[in-house]
Amino acid sequence: MPDSVLARLPPGSLRFVIAFGVLLLVSLLVLLRRPAGPLVRAAAAAGVPDPAALFLSLSAGANASIKADLRALTAGPHLAGTPPAAGPAAHVLDRLRAAGLQTLTREYSPLLSYPGNASLALLRPDGSLLARLSLDEPADEARPRRLVAPYHAYAPSGGAVAEAVFVNLGREEDYAALERLGVGVRGRVAVARRGGGYRGGVVTRAAEKGAVAVLIAGREDGGVERGVVLLGGPGDPLTPGWAATGGAERLAFDDEAVKRRFPKIPSMPVSAETAEEIIRSLGGPAIPAKWQDGLGVDAGGVGPGPTLVNFTYQEDRKFETIQDIFGVIKGSEEPDRYVILGNHRDAWTYGAVDPNSGTASLLDIVRRLGIMLQSGWRPRRSIILCSWDAEEFGMIGSTEWVEENLADLHSKAVAYLNVDCAVQGVGFFAGSTPQLDKLLVDVTRQVKDPDVTGKMVHDTWSEMNGGISVRIERLARTDSDFAPFLHHAGIPSVDLYYGNEFPGYHTALDSYSWMEKHGDPLFLRHLAITEIWGLLALHLADDPVLPFDYQVYAKQLQEHTNALSALMSNSQAVNLMNGFINDLSGAAMEVLKEGKKLQQLDLYDENARMRRRLLNDRLLLAERSFLQAEGLQGRGWFKHLLYSPPEDYESKLSFFPGIADAISRSGNLSAEEREASIQHEVWKVSRAIQRAASVLRGEFSRQNDPSNFSSLVTP
Repeated sequence: MPDSVLARLPPGSLRFVIAFGVLLLVSLLVLLRRPAGPLVRAAAAAGVPDPAALFLSLSAGANASIKADLRALTAGPHLAGTPPAAGPAAHVLDRLRAAGLQTLTREYSPLLSYPGNASLALLRPDGSLLARLSLDEPADEARPRRLVAPYHAYAPSGGAVAEAVFVNLGREEDYAALERLGVGVRGRVAVARRGGGYRGGVVTRAAEKGAVAVLIAGREDGGVERGVVLLGGPGDPLTPGWAATGGAERLAFDDEAVKRRFPKIPSMPVSAETAEEIIRSLGGPAIPAKWQDGLGVDAGGVGPGPTLVNFTYQEDRKFETIQDIFGVIKGSEEPDRYVILGNHRDAWTYGAVDPNSGTASLLDIVRRLGIMLQSGWRPRRSIILCSWDAEEFGMIGSTEWVEENLADLHSKAVAYLNVDCAVQGVGFFAGSTPQLDKLLVDVTRQVKDPDVTGKMVHDTWSEMNGGISVRIERLARTDSDFAPFLHHAGIPSVDLYYGNEFPGYHTALDSYSWMEKHGDPLFLRHLAITEIWGLLALHLADDPVLPFDYQVYAKQLQEHTNALSALMSNSQAVNLMNGFINDLSGAAMEVLKEGKKLQQLDLYDENARMRRRLLNDRLLLAERSFLQAEGLQGRGWFKHLLYSPPEDYESKLSFFPGIADAISRSGNLSAEEREASIQHEVWKVSRAIQRAASVLRGEFSRQNDPSNFSSLVTP
């Protein structure tokens, strides 16, 4: 072991001396039969930097390394399940091996969806041809074309010859506006603009209103947004809840659970130019003034007709092999506790923003951790670095892996740290489960701001919110790989990115050229994300007591309850939760005090070590308390009662999804039925909060006194 380590170090260097000293210290500890602990702690007395300092010290030239990786990853399109996807996979695997990490791969065989034939034309009222309309992407100037044609994955095959209606963003309020104008979409083609929420939800809303097809317009810059329209959650649609391995059970296409996953009508993204040509041909009432902003048309109405749209689409469904790739660093003291970092590498086009800005950042973390390993450092807990495949088809790679390893992850996963689009513009943005807020804020105080000299990321982040505090999103959306970890497995999660919105999202404009010229010319935003991401992982992997703060969680739940109470006009059902939240707050305070005491004890004392382990287990398991085994009503895959997405993508609530669903489904119920339905969901949330408080205390609830929220008995 010493020879192999020293052989990798420059002769006579300081690193040689430090590494030898570290190994000697560890050997002495072993001889004394004392727990060795992370090597970095043994080395602290010898002057070796702590992991965070060592990680940050490796920043020199990192932006150039990230830039080179991004150029290689985006050399061509790499849609999941296609031959070109092998290139980025090989690059990631090579970089993991070069860093000296243990590497693993896992293949799955999900159902993927690709475009077959499609056509679009405008017809006169008598059915004669008026114009053939282009389905090409104006921004895709490459010849011959290398990119997959714009399409909606999992949109069903079908066609329509019908009048068109312009539905603006395709929201409920837009259909209400059309109804006031005397216009409906039943039996017609809905033409929408992008921006009304999840595209699958826009298609579903149109189908509910009776439309026979949907066309969604791209942006004026010539980009046409590809994307998935799968419904009902992430993952392979034929293996809901279990992994899509080669020999796995697969549900039939006529199974009701499968049929609910696919839209009922065909849809297609089209260029702004094509959509505007259709809109100009429409008669009917004038387009409302609020809808005209950025529309780009100076004529036409909302429809219907008088022209007809002739639209056909043929979907090509295939079972394809996808590959997840892993780099593993085994923990020195708690190898059975996992800190997981993840990014997907598949892309609709070139993927410079989505997702390979994140991939390049992940690879720089790999580079740094490899150097740290060579210097003698090893984390207390295991670190798993994941490169997911087929995320663009509905987080399939990550979901299948989580489903396959669910029991293991339930008992061993500490946290999941996600970066998808690392850089898509200006300004730092983050989402997390609340117990990680304080750690996230603390880490941003240690990283230099990439855009303002002399400031840290935290400074500019708080300034974006008026200088009062930072804004941390709650992860109730289902658009990246944190979804299976949080919504299905109940694992504390974080999502990081620079820039609130990217105009070239899922289009030909998502290229290395755009990133180099506009997104991050000096690659310093990439560097900032890399360092925030890496420092989060190091604290979670190496802090003796996990840096979770459930006081913040209780405070956030109280804010959610206050917002819900205001929405429900101070409903008694909602007020029920306050006592349970107070109990959680009390338990969280007890845990914080216990953690501070344990941090002061000798790292090598066996009794203290065991007490820290037991406390950490309670901290990581508390999030699982918010899961409901049977899942949300009618949506069993989603099990998190606090932060799964609501069924109605236009819901005003981004928390308590079961309550949000009960509200959205209560339109035809009496007042008493509505109150009872909502109260039932409130009780589910209340019980989950009570479970979390009990887990944090490590005690059983007293079953014969349910009204006393804090009455507990030691087992």
